[in-house]
Amino acid sequence: MSAEPTPIWTPSPERVAHCRLTRYLRWLDDTHGRRFDGYEPLWQWSVTDLEGFWSSVWDFCGMKSHSAYTTVLAHSEMPGAQWFPGATLNYAEHLLAQASHPDAAARPAIVFQSELVARQEIGWAELAAQTGALTATLRRLGVGKGDRVVAYMPNIPQTIVALLAVASIGAIWSSSSPDMGPVSVLDRFRQIEPKVLISVDGYRYSGKDFERLGHVRELVGALPGVEHVVLVPYLDPQATLPPLTFEGGRTVPVTSWAQALAEPATPAFEAVPFDHPLWIVYSSGTTGMPKPIVHGHGGVTIEALKDRVLALDLHPEDRVFWFSSTNWIMWNWLVSSLSVGCTVLQFDGNPGWPDLDTLWRFAERERATFFGTSPAFIALNMKAGTKPRTRFDLSALRTVGVTGSPLTEEGYRWIYDAVHPDVMLASISGGTDPGTSFLGGSPILPIYAGEMSCRGLGVAVHAYDDAGKPVLGQVGELVCARTIPSMPLYFWNDPGGKRYFESYFDTFPGPPNVWRHGDWLKLIPRRESVTGVIYGRSDSTINRHGIRMGTSELYRVVEEFDAVADALVIDLEYLGRESYMALFVVLREAGAAPGALGPALPGEAAGRAAASNARPGVGALAADAADTGVPHALKKALLDAIRTKLSARHVPNDVFAIPDVPRTISGKKMEVPIKKILLGQPPEKSANRDSMGNPGSIDWFVGFAAGRGVDAG
Repeated sequence: MSAEPTPIWTPSPERVAHCRLTRYLRWLDDTHGRRFDGYEPLWQWSVTDLEGFWSSVWDFCGMKSHSAYTTVLAHSEMPGAQWFPGATLNYAEHLLAQASHPDAAARPAIVFQSELVARQEIGWAELAAQTGALTATLRRLGVGKGDRVVAYMPNIPQTIVALLAVASIGAIWSSSSPDMGPVSVLDRFRQIEPKVLISVDGYRYSGKDFERLGHVRELVGALPGVEHVVLVPYLDPQATLPPLTFEGGRTVPVTSWAQALAEPATPAFEAVPFDHPLWIVYSSGTTGMPKPIVHGHGGVTIEALKDRVLALDLHPEDRVFWFSSTNWIMWNWLVSSLSVGCTVLQFDGNPGWPDLDTLWRFAERERATFFGTSPAFIALNMKAGTKPRTRFDLSALRTVGVTGSPLTEEGYRWIYDAVHPDVMLASISGGTDPGTSFLGGSPILPIYAGEMSCRGLGVAVHAYDDAGKPVLGQVGELVCARTIPSMPLYFWNDPGGKRYFESYFDTFPGPPNVWRHGDWLKLIPRRESVTGVIYGRSDSTINRHGIRMGTSELYRVVEEFDAVADALVIDLEYLGRESYMALFVVLREAGAAPGALGPALPGEAAGRAAASNARPGVGALAADAADTGVPHALKKALLDAIRTKLSARHVPNDVFAIPDVPRTISGKKMEVPIKKILLGQPPEKSANRDSMGNPGSIDWFVGFAAGRGVDAG
């Protein structure tokens, strides 16, 4: 049996003693007579006694309800669990609660910076006033409970105000970033039939301006249910838009943002049931139409409080940053941090422009205590050899958050060496679908390099083997065996819930049904808790010669090479054929991968970057199997490293140079769609370009498959 590794970080006794989770443990003992010796016994109770745990979160974290719940969990079967029936509340009311606090004026609610705005502060009173005014305007425009209001907006304060106003009414919010083209936006918004569209006139990215008024007209023309447009003049402060007229006499009036906020009004919050729809978010949609996932007011609110208070130890004095666009669930996460009174730090623009120091400068100036980013951004900094803490004062940092893909051991070590030696590294896995983290960090636990510290409280995460049994110490399917309040209420326009059930429950059907997330997970028993490592998507995992492995293991070896900017591995084993595994690499001398920033590089910008960086002769490269575009010495070194660090069975059949790794808008490598293309499936049936961060990147693989005569027959 191998020895227990040494943690890369251990919280100080002072940090443990003063964190909110420790206070919660004392409170449980004092008020409920429940005493737990450490995190793991607490987790076991939280997933066994769901009613006891979640009612304690309700009380300890300060949920505000207009009417009391009759029971905690009326029905526990997934899907369709019924949480806190009888309770009425409002998400926006929780986020604006700080506005009435006596010391609200001492801390801003939002600090904002973009490539257009040098710096802007919005106080709690101002945020509440703008929300109240916009709420009243939306009501005058006929928006009521259950109506859909959609936003074509970047990560700016006006977008937060709009979300709060929509939620205040009990209407349903949905958003898309303006870097997305009309086709991709319509794939989302057509499904939910919005009544009002809120949009900017344009945005700036990498120093370039992108006008969007033409897109607005196109969107409204294709969304017949839209009755009104609210225009935010962001790119051009003087931008206006006349009423939009269309064939058949349809006219859609336009209200400017200034007009929408002109009449003061106090925020008024519609008390809605716990399971009333709050927003519609979308899956990555790598194939087919994006799944319109509906989350509820109560589930989002109680999960946000549990996460910020018990898992991340956030306090009102914290200044919280997470780089995200409005396409990604992490934008919703950032906004929800207002629920514990934190100051939200917003940045809109390219974090790599004019250089990789942009976000670190922002964190230094704003004294960020929480800095959230993606593994891809960390990898880019590592490749560039940056060491931010030697050039910026990051001493205020207490926590670094990371999600979007697995963070390597080297990434963990870089953060402690190059960013801050004494921070809690909250590497989390969860996502858009469950509206929560399955695994993450805890302020009372040590951190082991490459491992997420624990399973989330109240989240019954397991790794299942092929027989549907939980396993420890080996890779299995990530499942959630019991319901969580934040799980989707349903998919919009999904009669009978068929698509919802097939998306999560058809692999391990019940009774009871078990949520299968689609990731490979290894749970590792450590002294203090059970840690977790994600090994990539379970439907893209390699199974060579009877050995199953996650693609992240290969990436961990390959991406250590300075000559490799990015990588993608595809195993073309198909219906019992002999495996053919190809490794695709973006070479450093060909330029850093345009999509390497993941969600940091919006779709349209990434597409342009991919096109501009594509090298000539790609078609010839695909057609000529002998010319892989990889220098012989590098190829040999890569294969030797894989053979040495993994095993001979994991060595790819060949290595090919590519211009860019295809990624989704949220930064995930598109292994499964590319595998389908290489097996001969038409690209239009394999990948949704409008849901990609760099849509032009799949053209290389289409040519490669054609040139090599690969087919699925």
